[in-house]
Amino acid sequence: MTITGAQFDAHWMPFTGNRQFKKDPRIIVEAEGRYYKDSNGRKIFDGLSGLWTCGLGHKVTKINEAIKEQIDTLDFSPSFQFGHPKSFQLAELITSFSPKGLDRVFFTGSGSDAVETALKIARAYWVNKGLPSKSAFIGRIKGYHGVNFGGISVGGIETNRKMFGELLSANHLRETITPQNIFSKGQPMEGACLAEELEDIICSLGAENVAAVILEPMSGSAGVIPPPKGYLERIRSICDAHEVLLIFDEVICGLGRLGWASGSEAFGVTPDIMTIAKQLTNGVVPMGAAIVKSSIHDVFMDSNLPHYMLEFPHGYTYSAHPVACAAGLASLSLLKEEDVFNRVREIAPYFEARIHELRQYSVVKDIRNFGLAGGITLEHYPAEPARRPFEIAMRMWDKGQYVRYGGDTIQIAPAFAVLEDELDRLFESLEESLKKF
Repeated sequence: MTITGAQFDAHWMPFTGNRQFKKDPRIIVEAEGRYYKDSNGRKIFDGLSGLWTCGLGHKVTKINEAIKEQIDTLDFSPSFQFGHPKSFQLAELITSFSPKGLDRVFFTGSGSDAVETALKIARAYWVNKGLPSKSAFIGRIKGYHGVNFGGISVGGIETNRKMFGELLSANHLRETITPQNIFSKGQPMEGACLAEELEDIICSLGAENVAAVILEPMSGSAGVIPPPKGYLERIRSICDAHEVLLIFDEVICGLGRLGWASGSEAFGVTPDIMTIAKQLTNGVVPMGAAIVKSSIHDVFMDSNLPHYMLEFPHGYTYSAHPVACAAGLASLSLLKEEDVFNRVREIAPYFEARIHELRQYSVVKDIRNFGLAGGITLEHYPAEPARRPFEIAMRMWDKGQYVRYGGDTIQIAPAFAVLEDELDRLFESLEESLKKF
């Protein structure tokens, strides 16, 4: 299929250097299994599972058949004041993957929407509890929580924030990368003490003014940053001590990437609210969700308003879209049927060994990994931290390998069924690309 110049001009692409791309387009036309095909007919290994989305691979028969059947049965249903069977079925299935106690599911259209929903639930919860002053949020430097105004406010990636003026007020914890824990394999041993900063921030704001802390259990888009051992446990205990809600953004961590149903399960810490998306439908149909403890949900239901009035005036046209629900049911069923979490845990040590072999190259300044996720920090060009990752990612593309570049990092997250020889080819190509520098 030929794309005309007018078509190129018409599309303003997201998170893309549009000027560079339109001079040297990279067009994907097909996908199957763990591979893409580009417009030149080249087979491209998918080293990021789409955008952390397609852990089960591409063109999965069971998911596609579920979508086709749903479209032929019920293509759209109003999400306000009316329901359809699959939304309730999917909500119950999601709770079987969630930490104990998180058993109420609010559907959204994406991970960004799920974060907005979680933030609104947190504030509204305290209003309903008679504590409306508890409205402040605390995020973390390098945190990524989508791109809506609430998400970039609590998020801590500077380039996602600085262009957009006044944001929602939020404080930010320090990131957990330290000189002591660079090149750690899995969770770093050092750095739990960084959680103590949360105590200081809450005390400076006054616990009576703080609604919630929001963190990714493992930061993904910032370049795969696992939490130091003991860090999340201490965050949880501080939140408990000050009656502050804890939100885990599991849009990347959740549903298999770390080898567990959630980052919460992987690290043994349960939040009050959790957001998911991406792997929920294997990336085939946009969908997200905020999952909350029943004790939070019940505060909204304990209302003196007439029973037909809205308990939570929030939602999206595409909340619990029937086609997305069908995809979600099929995707989550396959995670169980194919024993995906165990498969990830089995292949993760090989992935870890291969990615840490890259430490030998002088341009590599840090490597981090957990499950089937790895991040490589590269030495900056003067005043151009994003340039070298871009150059290496383009070399990888030329070699038939798709990886993500973001900030000063290369990010790798292959499909859950990846084979050792596919990892070998991926890392051999990356070695060859690093040698150029």
